[in-house]
Amino acid sequence: MDEIYGYIENIVFCSEETGFTVARLKKPKEKELITLVGTMSSLQPGETIHCQGHWKHHPKHGRQFVVDHFVISAPVDLLGIQKYLESGMVKGIGPIYAKRIVDHFGIETLTIIDETPDCLLEIDGIGKKRLEYIKSCWDEQKGIRKVMIFLQSHKISPLFARKIFKTYKEESILKVQENPYCLAKDIFGIGFKTADQLAQNLGVAINSPLRIQAGMEHVLWEMSREGHVCYPVSQFSEKAQEILQVTTDEIHMQIETLKQEKRIIHAPLEKEGEHIPFIWIRPLYLCEMGISREISRLIKNQSEIRSVLVDKALDWAEKKLYLHFAKEQKEAIEKSLSEKLHIITGGPGTGKSTITRAILAITSKLTSKIILTAPTGRAAKRLSEITSRKAFTIHSLLEFDFNEGGFKRNRDNPLNCDLLIVDEASMIDTQLMYHLLKALPSKTRFILIGDIDQLPSVGPGNVLKDMILSKKLPLTRLKRIFRQGKGSQIIQSAHRINKGYFPDLSNDPQSDFIFFEIENPEEILAKIAELIKSTLPKRFGFDPIDDIQVLTPMKRGVIGSDHFNHILQNVLNSNPLQTHWMGRTFRLGDKIMQIRNNYDKKVYNGDVGRILSLDIEGQKLTILFDQKEVLYDFSELDELMLAYAVSVHKYQGSECPCILMPIHTSHFKLLFRNLLYTAITRGKKLVTLLGTKKALAIAIKTDNVLKRYSSLNQMLIENCP
Repeated sequence: MDEIYGYIENIVFCSEETGFTVARLKKPKEKELITLVGTMSSLQPGETIHCQGHWKHHPKHGRQFVVDHFVISAPVDLLGIQKYLESGMVKGIGPIYAKRIVDHFGIETLTIIDETPDCLLEIDGIGKKRLEYIKSCWDEQKGIRKVMIFLQSHKISPLFARKIFKTYKEESILKVQENPYCLAKDIFGIGFKTADQLAQNLGVAINSPLRIQAGMEHVLWEMSREGHVCYPVSQFSEKAQEILQVTTDEIHMQIETLKQEKRIIHAPLEKEGEHIPFIWIRPLYLCEMGISREISRLIKNQSEIRSVLVDKALDWAEKKLYLHFAKEQKEAIEKSLSEKLHIITGGPGTGKSTITRAILAITSKLTSKIILTAPTGRAAKRLSEITSRKAFTIHSLLEFDFNEGGFKRNRDNPLNCDLLIVDEASMIDTQLMYHLLKALPSKTRFILIGDIDQLPSVGPGNVLKDMILSKKLPLTRLKRIFRQGKGSQIIQSAHRINKGYFPDLSNDPQSDFIFFEIENPEEILAKIAELIKSTLPKRFGFDPIDDIQVLTPMKRGVIGSDHFNHILQNVLNSNPLQTHWMGRTFRLGDKIMQIRNNYDKKVYNGDVGRILSLDIEGQKLTILFDQKEVLYDFSELDELMLAYAVSVHKYQGSECPCILMPIHTSHFKLLFRNLLYTAITRGKKLVTLLGTKKALAIAIKTDNVLKRYSSLNQMLIENCP
C-alpha cells in the first residue's frame, strides 16, 4: 500500500450522500498537485492529510491516488500552515492575517497560537478583541479535533465532529462512549446507521437491548418521516428485523420493555372491521389523543361571538365587498357564522379567499379578537395580501420558549382570540395541530380552510382528512369554479387532472399552461436551463431566480432536484465568493431553502431565501428570508439546501409566478395525481410541464395515494360528541 501526505489545496467535488470526494493535494516541495479520490467527506482546504491507498490512471482525468485510509494532522510546513489558517478553520484568521502571522512566527506559528496566543498581539491589526475571538475559536477547534480523532479511530467519518462538540462540549467523547445511539437522537444529520456502526466498533453487541431499543425507536421515527403516526406491529417487526438483523422474539421482548418504560404505545386499532395491533412512538400518540381531546373541548363550549341574522349579514357583506355570493359560498359563510368549528375545502378558484374575506368583514363588526394563521411564511404572507390583515405563521403565533423547549402559548397561556382562521390547513401535521389546539380558549370559533386534494403534510399524519372522515366537524366542500381569468388554463387544467382527465395540451401560444414533449432526461434538463436563463425572462420579464421555480417529484437522478440545483447554480450564479461544505457549494446570491425547523433562528422547514453575505474568515453567512436576515455558522449549513429546484412536497403552501416541472417515467414511483395537482396549483402566471404524455397519464391515473397510518379518525369518533 502506498502512502502520501501534504495539505489540501482545494475540494473539487464531494457527494453529500456517499462522501465520495475529489480533492487536490499539495505535497511539500512539489509544484504539481495530486488528485485524491475516495470517501473523505470531512476534508477542508488547508488541512494536512496522511493517506494510504494506491495509484490508478483514469482514462479521462489522468493519474489519481485512491485513498483507502487517511489521518488529518496539523500542517508541518509554512505553506501548509498558511493554507490551514486562511481556510477559515480558525475563525478570526482569514487570508490576510494568516500571511501576516506565518511571515512573523514562521514554522512555530501553530505552537505560538496553542501555547502563547497573546503573542499574536504583535501582529499588525490584531487587537485584544480579535485575539479573544481567535483564542476561543482555537480552543473549540482543539475540542473538535479530539472528537474527530476519536471518530476516526473507530472508523467513523469525522464529518459531524463540529456538531457533536457543539452539542456536548467537553463531555462529547464521554457521552458518545456511554451511549453512541444518543447521536441519532440529538444531532441533526446523524442517522441510526452511523450511530450503530460506532456502537458496534465500541463493542455493543448485535442483540444488546440498548441497540434493539434504539433501532426500534429509529424505525418508528423513520415511519413518521414517511407520514405515519402509527404502524401495524407485524409490518413494523419486519422492518425492524431487516435493519437490526435480530429475531422477532427479541423485537417483541423489547416492545414490552419500551411499553413499560412509556417510550412507545402498543394497542389495537380497528381497521376495516378488524382489531389489529399497532405501535406508536409515544409523543405522536399523545398528540393524536390530544387533538381529539381539544376538539371535544371546543365543541362542548359555546362561542362568545354573538349570533347575527345571516341573510342581512350576507347582504351587507356583498355591498361592502362589491361581490355577489353564489349559493355554496353563502352556505360556507353561514356555517362559519353559526358553527363553533368549520372546515372549508375546495380547489383553486372555488372562492375560498372570497369566503374568508366575507367572514372577516362580518365578524370584525362583532369582535376585534380575530387571528389569521397559516403553516408557512409564504402562506401567511399570501393570506395577509388576500385579507389586508396581519397573518402569522403557526410557529410564530405560538411563540417558541427556548428555556423550556416548547411553545409559550399553551393551555396555561392561551391565545387571546374569539375567532381563529387557519389557511392551507392540509399542510398541518399531527404535532403542530395539537399545539395549536392546546393554545385555543374554549370560547374560540375555529375555522380550517384548505384543499384536501393536495399533498398531505410533510410531517406525520393526515390531520385535515381524518377530521373530515370522522364527520365530527361541520364541512363545506366547494366544487364550483369562480376564478377563471381570460385565456387561463392553469386552474382548468388542475381541476381536470384532479378529476382524472387529461388537461388540454394543444399549447396555444397565449396559454399559461404549456407542455413540452421530451423523452430524453438530459434534453429536459437542458431545455429547462434554457427556459430559465433566457427564454422566459425575455418573453415574460421573469427574474430567473426569484420568479421561476423548478419543482421535481424526486431528489435523485438526472432530473432530480439535486442534479438540477448543481446545474442551475452554475447557469444562474457565477459569483466567485463561495464556500464548500459537506459536498455542497454555497455562493453569494444563491437561492436557499431551510430544511428543518429552527426555532432559535425563527426559520422553518420550507422557508426560501437568498444568501446576502458570505464571511469566509468568520465562517458565517447571512440569508435574507422574506425581509428577515438570519445568520448561520458554517457548521449549520446542513440545515440548508440550494432551492433553484425543490420537491413538490417542500413547496407546499408557496406560490411562484412561473412553475417548471419535469414529468418523466423515471419518476414513476412518485407519479401521483395529488402530487401533479399540487405542483400545478403553485403557479400564478405560467406553468410548464416537460416530459412524456405516458408519465403524465401515469400521474393522472394513479389516485391510490401512498397510505398513511394514523388513529386520529378513530380517536375523534370515540372521544368527540
